[in-house]
Amino acid sequence: MSLSTSKTNQQILEEAFLLVRISQQDESALGKLYDRYARIIYAFAFKSLENVEESEEIVIDVFAQVWRTANSYDPEKSRVDTWLFMIARSRILDRLRNLQRSSKKQTASREAYLQSPNTSPDPIEDVVISERRSVVLAALEQLTPKNRQILELAYYKGLSHQQISQVLNLPLGTVKSCIRLSLNKLRATLEKP
Repeated sequence: MSLSTSKTNQQILEEAFLLVRISQQDESALGKLYDRYARIIYAFAFKSLENVEESEEIVIDVFAQVWRTANSYDPEKSRVDTWLFMIARSRILDRLRNLQRSSKKQTASREAYLQSPNTSPDPIEDVVISERRSVVLAALEQLTPKNRQILELAYYKGLSHQQISQVLNLPLGTVKSCIRLSLNKLRATLEKP
């Protein structure tokens, strides 16, 4: 069996079935989903928050919400990983807003990032994560520098469309169009087998 960075239909169905089991309060299903995505969500959160404790809290918040709301997942609307990252992004933006209001944002060193929690030292999982990261970075490289910068401001720094417009001195409509077109291009690139 070879490792692949794109999900097979079987993997997509397995993950959707895990959510059905989670909605029935199956803790082992939640554990499997956690093992599969906790490190990736942690890295995603750390990229925006630059704080170990805050990023760990995001992971906890995401899986607590999954436990509570698994029955609301609709496989017709999105894949499980997409749904998880939408929850994570929402939690990250909430946390960024709270940190900005209280202005107690602390930055963690690069070493802390490299020491991210590893629940199971599994070399296959490390390879899969590395491959996924490479695919996402390659997809981002296909965007123009301006579009990549706009996406990074929106998704990693949590800026609103209006704030991006002001920071980059671009019309609001241009910012919105760039985000929509860039996301569509990324989605098309990442969904290719």
